[in-house]
Amino acid sequence: MTVTAHAAQQPARIHPAAIVEEGAVIGANVEIGPFCHVGPKVRLADNVRLMSHVVVDGNTSIGEGTVVFPNAVLGCAPQNINYKGEDTQLIIGRCCTIREGVTMHPGMASFGGKTTVGNNSMFLAYSHVAHDCHVGDNVILSNNVMLAGHVSIGDRVIMGGGAAVHQFTRIGHHAFIGGLAAVSNDVIPYGMLNGNPGVLMGLNIIGMQRSGFDRPAIHAVRRAFKTIFNPSTPIRENIARVRDQTDNNAAILDIIAFIDAESERALSSPARGQRG
Repeated sequence: MTVTAHAAQQPARIHPAAIVEEGAVIGANVEIGPFCHVGPKVRLADNVRLMSHVVVDGNTSIGEGTVVFPNAVLGCAPQNINYKGEDTQLIIGRCCTIREGVTMHPGMASFGGKTTVGNNSMFLAYSHVAHDCHVGDNVILSNNVMLAGHVSIGDRVIMGGGAAVHQFTRIGHHAFIGGLAAVSNDVIPYGMLNGNPGVLMGLNIIGMQRSGFDRPAIHAVRRAFKTIFNPSTPIRENIARVRDQTDNNAAILDIIAFIDAESERALSSPARGQRG
């Protein structure tokens, strides 16, 4: 292994019961607890902490200050029958908290070969990030949240316990997903989705307030939401109407751009998924 430390920093502290294979790159002030296993292609940045019984394997990098709790498994082969041992990547950002039993897998070569996790995110016990997922910054996945392959999660998304996301689904930034929700279609930025099957229930107003939206801006987004999902007219006509009316409100433009983007999945709406 390679251990790096600047003059003002402490070298890594590796428990004698841990296994760190030759080739791993270990930063300054890293702590590797007992019974951890770090593979030969792993890169741990400064101040990373692996508590105990953590497995980090494959071509995996973990950003500065991230803390990994016991029994997490990061970077092992994807759960995909088409994976043939290709050298694909798992990239985890800075200052993340990865709790007990969390699993994260690298990407598939046929889809770019990368799974990425942003900065300052929290992954509670037994949550799962599958191959080729892309998770933004300041995201919270509560206990037992399951992301299938190729899922995209925007910044500041919060997902309640036990929620499950279908492969290739997109969840826009600042969205809130309720506990035990089944997310099988795209969720707009600032959207709030609950239920099984998942139904778009409205907007994540609390999340918008926490991000500094003032009352007029929130009301503007609410009006746009009601217009876009007006069931009496086609959604494309509704979007055109909103686009003509909006006064460069960044949140509304984000929602429109999200809906306009190409996607493998349909769009969650207030009606989609309801049983009639």
